[in-house]
Amino acid sequence: MQAFDLHVHSAFSGGESSLEELAKTAKLLGFRGICFVFYYQDERQKEILLAEIERIRKEVGIDLYLGFEARDLKELKFLAKHRRSFDLLLARGGEIEMNREACETPEVDILTHPEYQRNDSGLDHVCMKFAAKNNVAIEVNFREILITNKKTRAMVMANIARNIKLAKKYHASIILCSGAISHWELRSPECLVSMACQLGLELNEAKKAISEVPKRIIEKAKERRSEKWIMPGVKVLE
Repeated sequence: MQAFDLHVHSAFSGGESSLEELAKTAKLLGFRGICFVFYYQDERQKEILLAEIERIRKEVGIDLYLGFEARDLKELKFLAKHRRSFDLLLARGGEIEMNREACETPEVDILTHPEYQRNDSGLDHVCMKFAAKNNVAIEVNFREILITNKKTRAMVMANIARNIKLAKKYHASIILCSGAISHWELRSPECLVSMACQLGLELNEAKKAISEVPKRIIEKAKERRSEKWIMPGVKVLE
């Protein structure tokens, strides 16, 4: 199983660890690749990050990707327009409006923790249908479980389990991510799979959510950056 963690924050984006520490730890844990997630500032920042990621990829020997996380609707619209200039587009979930807009936006790859700071799951059958139609993966975020206390953790896990149930019913993709902001918060693929099985995924579904689903997202990202790509579902044929 080739595993990928497509939601990792570094010291460049509110995290605590360097890119090198995260890359080396991820490789040690058995990941084929990870995505460093940042908050967009300007083109200069993006070019610096691309160069740094490429340097570390060669040094550590692990697949690395550049992702930007939209924190509000304005950022989401801006990043969607510039989608071809980076690898992955993530949308920060939690707010109902953001959850819905992310599911309706084909340029979005991952909706992160849609239940974030909520008393409910943050999604309904309408959102899941849009997510399935637009190939937006619904994230199961390990950090949301890791950092909460017992009472809150039970509610978070129940909300995640509800989203898993809805995603399975309406055939939306589910992706497992650590959401780590430190290399100490990274977990092995086996650990993430085990957690997902406690939340309602079968073993084969959990493995798919950390291997096949992220791999498909990465392949779609590479296709999008190709000169032959025009728009979702449309490309130039030779």
